[in-house]
Amino acid sequence: MIKRTRGEKIFAVFNVIVLSLIGLACLIPIWHCLCASISDPITVSKTRGLILWPKGGVTTIGYAKSLQNESLLRGYANTILYVILGTGFGVLMTIFAGYGLSRNLLFGGAIALFLTFTMMFNGGIIPTYMVVRSLGMLDTRAAIVLPTALSVFNIMITRTSFKSIPEGLMDAARIDGAGHIRILVYVVIPVSKAIIAVITLFSAVQIWNSWFHTAIYVRKRELYPLQIVLREIVLQNTSQASDAGEATSELNQLHAIIRYCVIMLSIIPMLFLYPFIQKYFVTGVMIGSIKG
Repeated sequence: MIKRTRGEKIFAVFNVIVLSLIGLACLIPIWHCLCASISDPITVSKTRGLILWPKGGVTTIGYAKSLQNESLLRGYANTILYVILGTGFGVLMTIFAGYGLSRNLLFGGAIALFLTFTMMFNGGIIPTYMVVRSLGMLDTRAAIVLPTALSVFNIMITRTSFKSIPEGLMDAARIDGAGHIRILVYVVIPVSKAIIAVITLFSAVQIWNSWFHTAIYVRKRELYPLQIVLREIVLQNTSQASDAGEATSELNQLHAIIRYCVIMLSIIPMLFLYPFIQKYFVTGVMIGSIKG
């Protein structure tokens, strides 16, 4: 067993303290929303500050009312569709781009440099809007999926991961008569599950949380994703989940917890997704950042 020096022990304790504080800073808002969402509406409406335990008894009336909101359910369905389409297309194109750049093909270095340049500089919102409009994608699902489908960061870590694959595997496949497509499908992808899982998670989370591009390119409410619906509920302090005939006082009480309920409903899917990909996460990022 290697004995650690005093400096290493101090550094380890410092890391534990700092990371614990960061973890609490991330966990406390989620816990606050969860406790508030299952608390009594009247008590929550009168409470100021953090709610670290359900107040006034546990109730699920906020979730019941939220799930009656047609806009919320439609936003859920739209977001799931956008995540499937955007993540599938983005990961596929990222794999193709990463493989091409990792093979040192003609002008590969120049293309990689150009892509890296776009990570720091871009045309801006107005030119991008003009491009989307000229392509006839305004008020369409394509305007939500395509402009943000590819990430240069994902392409670069995928490229680095593919470059770390032993060249002998490629040569053996070429001797057997395999071309680039067969090498990619039968050699590269099977040994790169970790990095593919990582870029899938990155893409899915980015699309799930995205709302800004939709606010710019889309005006049809039936195309709104979940985050736009959530934004409207939180900012306007109202919800269409309530029945039109309910009393105003009851609505005001429900507003206090419905906001927390829709926030929890929007983050629960990603919280459940992460544990299934966690085992690939560290390995994939390390492989994609360090050439072996």
